[in-house]
Amino acid sequence: MTMKPSRIAITTALVLFPSCQTNGGSSRIEAEAEPEVALAAYIEERVSEFSAIDTERRTDLDALSEELANWLRRGQELPMTFICTHNSRRSHMAQIWAQCAARRHGLGAVQTFSGGTEATAFNPRAVAAMQRAGLAIELDVDGENPVYVVEDGQGDGMRCWSKVFSDDANPSANFVAVMTCQSADEACPFVPGAQLRVALPYVDPKASDGTEREAAAYDERCAQIAREMLYLFSEVERRTDRS
Repeated sequence: MTMKPSRIAITTALVLFPSCQTNGGSSRIEAEAEPEVALAAYIEERVSEFSAIDTERRTDLDALSEELANWLRRGQELPMTFICTHNSRRSHMAQIWAQCAARRHGLGAVQTFSGGTEATAFNPRAVAAMQRAGLAIELDVDGENPVYVVEDGQGDGMRCWSKVFSDDANPSANFVAVMTCQSADEACPFVPGAQLRVALPYVDPKASDGTEREAAAYDERCAQIAREMLYLFSEVERRTDRS
C-alpha cells in the first residue's frame, strides 16, 4: 500500500511476516516550575489547541480512535509500539505522550512502547524538550545508550532507551504498530506480530540540530505530538463510553 506522509494508513495483520529491518548512578532533570504543576498546565494548553489540528489529520485520528476503541470494547489489553528509524526522537515522544494521554482518560488497558529499525540513543535534545514540557526525567543508567525513567505523576515511571522494535522489552504479538516516520514506514511495510499497523509520520526535528532554532523545533514537535495523542485518546475514551 502506498502511503502519503500526511495521511494515516491502517493495515490489519492476521499472520506473522518475516522481519524487516517502557525502564549506575542517577541524575535528576528538573523542570523550572514544580514538575506536576508545569505538566498539568502544559497538557491543558495542548488540549486547548485541539482546534488547530487540521481537518485531514483530525479525520485520520478519528479513524484510528475508532479502531482503538473497538479493540478496547473486546476487553483486551492494548499494547502500542511507536516506531521510527533510530528510536531517538519522535517515537519516544509519541510513546510517552500516548501513555500520559491514556492515563489521563482512564484507559488502563493501554500500554505504550517504542523501538526503531536500528538502536542509537534517546536524543538529549528530545529529552530536554520533554523536560521543558514538565515531565520529570531521571537518568537511571548512563552510557552510549542511556536509560531514562519518565514520570508523569499518574502511574509507574516509563523506562525509555533506544532499542529495535523487536526487542524483548516490546510486545511481540497482538499489538498496534504506529510508524512515526516516513523512512521506517517505507522500510517496514509489515511489522511482525502487529494486529494493526498505522502510519502516523511526523517531521524530524533533527534537521534543526546545531542551529539557533534547535530548541524551538524540538518544542514544536513535542507540542504537536502531545496535542495529537491527547486528542486521540480523548476520542478513544468517548467512543469506548458510547458503546
